[in-house]
Amino acid sequence: MTDPLTGLLPGPDPDPLRDPWREPMRLALAEAVRAPETGDVPVGAVVLGPDGSVLGRGRNEREAHGDPTAHAEVLALRAAAHHLGGWRLTGCTLVVTLEPCTMCAGAIVLSRLNRLVYGAVDEKAGAVGSLWDVVRDRRLNHRPEVIGGVLAEACAAPLTAFFRKP
Repeated sequence: MTDPLTGLLPGPDPDPLRDPWREPMRLALAEAVRAPETGDVPVGAVVLGPDGSVLGRGRNEREAHGDPTAHAEVLALRAAAHHLGGWRLTGCTLVVTLEPCTMCAGAIVLSRLNRLVYGAVDEKAGAVGSLWDVVRDRRLNHRPEVIGGVLAEACAAPLTAFFRKP
């Protein structure tokens, strides 16, 4: 049976590392597919509390607000911090459809998240292993767990479609 959001068939083999993050990634994808409505790149993110509840959501809104920092990750982190009443997101997980850039990777480290889960790799600007590896830099005082490649093809599809438009 195909996934109603992505239209893709589930993988043949269970993946105990990534499978638990498929549903939260679908929530992030639901945010991502809304971004092109305002001319923004389709990236979406959600922040989950330690109990798995959604504390914040975001999608790229740079074009919508004329704000270069309005990346999905930053907006989701801000919403979660507002929800919790403080900037420390200890015990929380950020789930995002695209490997974060350097700005977002810095925000992830500074927010003290326990975990980062991302979908598609960003070979041009990725800062979680592709070009740089900001979040795992041993010189920094905080390094979250990183799980990449969750629904990677489904996360890449809206980006590919967006950038192929004339």
